[in-house]
Amino acid sequence: MKILLAEDDINIRTGLKELLQQEGYQCCEAENGERALQLYEEFSPDLVLLDIMMPLLDGYSVCRAIRKTNEEIPVIFLTAKSEEIDQVLGLELGADDYIKKPFGKRELIARIRAVTRRCMQKQNTPKQEVFWLADLKIIPAELRVQRGEHKVDLSLRDMKILMLLQQHQGKVVDRDMLFNYCWGRDYLPSSRTLDQHISKLRKLIEIDPKKPEIIRTVHGLGYRYDAL
Repeated sequence: MKILLAEDDINIRTGLKELLQQEGYQCCEAENGERALQLYEEFSPDLVLLDIMMPLLDGYSVCRAIRKTNEEIPVIFLTAKSEEIDQVLGLELGADDYIKKPFGKRELIARIRAVTRRCMQKQNTPKQEVFWLADLKIIPAELRVQRGEHKVDLSLRDMKILMLLQQHQGKVVDRDMLFNYCWGRDYLPSSRTLDQHISKLRKLIEIDPKKPEIIRTVHGLGYRYDAL
């Protein structure tokens, strides 16, 4: 999923970009409103994170321009302004959510996941159908897995890993394949990055993470899911 991040504060912008990439999103960044519209045309994002107070064009103007050509793309406003009139105006322009600064990382990711689920539900492709890995029910459209009555929210990257394992069940999914599909071809691979991510994912989905039944390690090669 591609996200356009428009924010004039370089420190906030850099931090948000790193956070989004860690969660598995592709991200392009704009430092002002005019650049945001340019990247919107070039990047064709699936979601827009839009600061309101920006140079050249403010967030409201950018949102108006986007809505003239696309009424469906989710737009989340980022703002330090708290007046009710601003929130009303933002929603009238078609914003899907409105987050006040300062905000926590968990709050932002939760909001993005909510609109991501909606985006994925619109993508009527076979890859989005519910499937099973052992006793674990995988629900891509909701970015969730379920075992019995217990549900767990996953990141987009987590879901991509499980989908890739399911598509190649019984076969080794090597590290290059995982990085290209789940991180992107422009990402510089690191074995430590992958191993740490798999370890965290196992803690979420395996009954016993120390004896994984879903994401099995194939030493020196990658990982594999063996269908029961």
